[in-house]
Order: sequence, then C-alpha cells, then structure tokens
Amino acid sequence: MISVSLREETRSDFDEIRTLLINAFEGFEEANLVEKIRTSEFYIPELSIVALHKKKIIGHILFSKIDITNGNSSVPSLALAPVSVLKKFQGSGVGSKLIMKGLEKAPLLGFKSVILLGHADYYPRFGFEPTTIWEVKPPFDVPAENFMGLELVPKGLDIKNGMVKYPDIWGL
Repeated sequence: MISVSLREETRSDFDEIRTLLINAFEGFEEANLVEKIRTSEFYIPELSIVALHKKKIIGHILFSKIDITNGNSSVPSLALAPVSVLKKFQGSGVGSKLIMKGLEKAPLLGFKSVILLGHADYYPRFGFEPTTIWEVKPPFDVPAENFMGLELVPKGLDIKNGMVKYPDIWGL
C-alpha cells in the first residue's frame, strides 16, 4: 500500500479530478457526470473526497443524493459513483481507503444507506449486498449481483418493493 492522505475536494481540485476521471475510465462520461452532480442539489461536498500522494490527486470518490421510492413514499439514500484511481495506482488500496472514508462520514451526515452498481467480487468486502435482499430494484436492467446496497444504520434500507430513482442529471 502506498502512503496517501484523504480530504474533501476543493474548487481548485476540479480540473485535476476531471483529468483523473478521464484517465481512470478512458473517457469523458464519468467526468461529465461528476461536473453535473457538483452543480446540482444532489451534491454533498463532504462526500466528494480525494486521495493525495506526494501532493498530487491520485484518487477520487463521490457520493450523491438519490431516492428509493415505493408509490407515494420515498426514502433518501446515497449513490456511490464514481470511484476513480489513476491507472498506475490501481490495485494499491487507494480505492478501498476512499470507500471506507466515505462510508465512515456518510452516517455522521445523517445518511442511512448507500446504493451502487459495481463489481460483485469487489464491493462485498465493504459490506455491500445485492439490493434484492431488501426488495429494492434498479431502474434499469442489470444483473442482480451487480446492483448492491449497504445499510449504514440498522433498517437503513427498510422500504419494501422500492425502486431506486436517480436524478435526471444522471441521464439514465
């Protein structure tokens, strides 16, 4: 594991984070999504975290507000997306540190759950499980093992037959 420090992103980090996202994902989609979220009501500055190594940003994570709905009822949740690490530092534990920091901070800000679409062999190490165990469904067709949730507090995903609703800015 390499030595990194973690902190909230600042406005002066935005260009460096964009470059990181383009490098990590080999395209602009995630970088554009992060920029859209930052200018919306769904952005949570405290949950947009960077990892620094030798004063350079080598990793970034963003949690943003989403809802889980069932008819007229709705419960707030968080989307974890994206997690990015510069290619040359991938596999060094930076992503894990970012995820753990975000999961530690989120309940302190009053959030009760996190939802993500990700690799079924990676995220369970952080406690994520398929959302089917809570009868929570994705708004798009995806394998059940890749759409996961985590309760940050007991009964944090206590909404039966819920459907995750991403903000329109996600373009889903």
